[in-house]
Amino acid sequence: MRMIRFARTVAAVALTTALALVAGCGGSDSDEGAGEDGKALKKVTYLTSFGNFGRDAYAWVAKDKGFFEEAGFDVEIKPGQGTGGVIPAVVSGQAQFGPIDLTGGLLHMGSGQAKDFVAVAAIQQRTMAAIATTEGNGIATPKDLEGKRLADTPGSVVRNLFPTYARLAGVDADKVTWVNGEAQTLMGTLAGGSVDGIGQFVVGKPTIEAVTKKKAVLLPYSDVMPDLYGNVLITSEKIAEQDPEMVKRFTGALLKGLEYSLAHSKEAAEILERNVDATNPTAAAAELALMAEYVTPGGSGTALGTLDSARVARSIAILERAGALRQGMTPERIIDFDLVPKA
Repeated sequence: MRMIRFARTVAAVALTTALALVAGCGGSDSDEGAGEDGKALKKVTYLTSFGNFGRDAYAWVAKDKGFFEEAGFDVEIKPGQGTGGVIPAVVSGQAQFGPIDLTGGLLHMGSGQAKDFVAVAAIQQRTMAAIATTEGNGIATPKDLEGKRLADTPGSVVRNLFPTYARLAGVDADKVTWVNGEAQTLMGTLAGGSVDGIGQFVVGKPTIEAVTKKKAVLLPYSDVMPDLYGNVLITSEKIAEQDPEMVKRFTGALLKGLEYSLAHSKEAAEILERNVDATNPTAAAAELALMAEYVTPGGSGTALGTLDSARVARSIAILERAGALRQGMTPERIIDFDLVPKA
């Protein structure tokens, strides 16, 4: 796999407007600072998956609890804007790590929109992608989406995967209108009534209800595509090739934060609130509680962070059959299995 990656052409990836959020993140991956004990720390910029909701609190927990520092890192956490924003930021060096939806990554890579990044750990073992709405908008089943107006960020996996979801769910995707939105304002857009639904993760249900003051209705993509993974941690191929041990240390610290957050959701939400002013701690804790079953599916025996090549291959086959992905994609093109935690 290393030889394959070296053979691949290094090309610049066009940055999306979401990079405005990380402009000036500073610091190459070789920058160093010093901890309280005088030990040199490597400066790292990390992007969240999508804004700063409870589902991304684990990164703040890893920083607050000293897990990053113990692993030798001084980490700056910035809000991401979904798969389409995180990938170019990591590839360009604006950030060194960030989570993306694996399916979204496959679609971006398979279409030639992005390359030169690798997944090194799973965050969620099942996709959390969904269409979200509230009662009163006339959406109870996938078929009800026809004739409706939905909002999401342009590079979101929910939006990019929608044609595949629609085909498998029996929906005419041409009868659904999508408009652009931003991670932090999508729920407000839904509350304001200018759209009928939004792209969202299923764990966003508590926050949606807190913002809209209505009961949320979710249409999970996993209902029709159960083999798809959720978010995975990515880094650039350059970093993976040049400093694999650094990648393993960072991954270990982040997953430690994830594990702690799921076991102490209330405390994790409080940590997020201390760092992100707009946090609703009750909703954030509820998001983490809902996310637990996606990170460690009950009875699966799956270790935190692992990725199974055969299952990824099945996901690729689903996308190929739906016409969303060209033939020839393999799990090894997008995942560095040498760096992924072992089961």
